[in-house]
Amino acid sequence: MRVALGVAVAALVLVGCGDSGALRAAGPTATAVGPVRLWPHLPPASTPALDYGEAVTETVKGITVPGDDIRRVDPLDVVRAEVAAHPDAYSGPHAVYAETRERLKDCGAAGPQGRRCPVLRAYYRDLTGDGKDDMVLGIRFPDDQLAVRVYTVEHHRLVQVMGTSDSVINVELAGGTVIIRSPSTLPGYEFRTEWTWDPHQHAMLATRDEIVRVGTAPPRRPVAPAPSASPPASSVPSVSPSAVPVPSESAR
Repeated sequence: MRVALGVAVAALVLVGCGDSGALRAAGPTATAVGPVRLWPHLPPASTPALDYGEAVTETVKGITVPGDDIRRVDPLDVVRAEVAAHPDAYSGPHAVYAETRERLKDCGAAGPQGRRCPVLRAYYRDLTGDGKDDMVLGIRFPDDQLAVRVYTVEHHRLVQVMGTSDSVINVELAGGTVIIRSPSTLPGYEFRTEWTWDPHQHAMLATRDEIVRVGTAPPRRPVAPAPSASPPASSVPSVSPSAVPVPSESAR
């Protein structure tokens, strides 16, 4: 009985393994197309392009960092130090951020006045990879602009390693990256910029900037045909001779 059962199982295994294991064609494969260099005889540029990734850092004067712990630094003091360091932008005769400087007086107040404070809540995250928290700070500017600042501690000093301002939809933190989403004039799209720490520049750089589809663009209206100077020949009514009235004898 055991021998017969073993033969039956072996037969089932052989039947189930009808595939020989040989390679099979997966269908036609698209031909790989490599990059094609346009205008190969064009000489290379001798001057650098726009410094989009230019690193801008600044040591914040007048601010101490107790124990090199950035969480012990008052964000309001940091913004006041920026105002003092840039009088032309905040308090000069042509200061574009004079309103922001005036609204600093409302910080710490209770009620509606307190909500006018332009300094937003600070967030803390290790963005530089040194194992210590850095500070992300937002400052509301006039005309619905938002300034985003990132500060770190270097050699016992507070250093601003990122500074930008723009119309903003929201700001996100993903790992060590600051992502800023901004509105676009194109319906259904937005701008998205990623700022990442660069150890060579010792600054946060805009390492990726893209325009992203986020919705359905409204359908385009059909373009009406331009009016013709003269009506088409087919639209001019034809008059046959039989349709022309003939005067009667009494009218002659």
